[in-house]
Amino acid sequence: MTSVTETATATGTVTVTGTATVTETATVTGTASAAASATARAEWDAWREASERQRREPYGFLAYSALHFLDGEPRRVEGFPGRWATGEQGPVVDLDAGESLAVDGETVAGRHVFGAVREREFRRAASFGDVVVELSRRGGHDLLRSLDPRHRLRETYVRTPTFDYDPAWVVRAEFEPYPAPRPVEVAAAIDGIVHTHEAVGEAVFALDGTEQRLVLFHAEHLAGVGLVLFTDATSGVTTYAASRRLIVPLPAPGSTQIVLDFNRAGNLQCAYTPYAPCPLAPPQNRLTIPIEAGEQIPSFRPEHDGTAQRPRP
Repeated sequence: MTSVTETATATGTVTVTGTATVTETATVTGTASAAASATARAEWDAWREASERQRREPYGFLAYSALHFLDGEPRRVEGFPGRWATGEQGPVVDLDAGESLAVDGETVAGRHVFGAVREREFRRAASFGDVVVELSRRGGHDLLRSLDPRHRLRETYVRTPTFDYDPAWVVRAEFEPYPAPRPVEVAAAIDGIVHTHEAVGEAVFALDGTEQRLVLFHAEHLAGVGLVLFTDATSGVTTYAASRRLIVPLPAPGSTQIVLDFNRAGNLQCAYTPYAPCPLAPPQNRLTIPIEAGEQIPSFRPEHDGTAQRPRP
């Protein structure tokens, strides 16, 4: 630095001062960029760890051990006490002598009416032993599921590999909102169920010089964000075949700019368990390019029989 200053004094202070300013600016810019990249990487690592913790919870979705459709005919359901049905009052169970359920901390016997279940509600309504009874409603069907912390899917789960973090997959896009939300029917990972989601607009962006469009749905239970369900050229190869999801913050008022961070493209529950009626990517969101970012096909130990890996086109 000293020799540069002396040379600059001999040849012209303005030239050197300008050079020093450019160098210092570049250094500051590079430092700021490196710091931002390190922060983004740390936040991504935290997201991965949080996702893994959630999957490993005793009563997380890997504990789902059965799924049954309920109808108006009371019938015994394998693995559950009582006879189950549903109707105008919602799901109902009739427990025989010697059978019981725990509901809201109290033991119930005989007939118990659970009340109507809302569409896309997850209601952990009762338990018996270590098993939790969940009631939900999907596509107009009342469903009965069990969560067993000793279920083999939990016991054989290893991890969910991911592509390495790459800032190049943080893609800026233009959000084109619809004048009003549009109801869109979306297939489910389980036959017999059709979801209806509200599409709020489209994300328009370019990859490899080609314009791409993805439909954004209203994200249930999350404010200020949209949900993208998509497939791409990696689906069924290195990533789960049926769909991946991406949560996208919607633009601030007066702006149309959004960011698609494909590093956070995550698996749906149906990538792990056959008992999850997840909504799948609509035809508009089936990309032909590879998105080599985000979560890949989950790993299970060899004794896992693979029933949770039933890809749906």
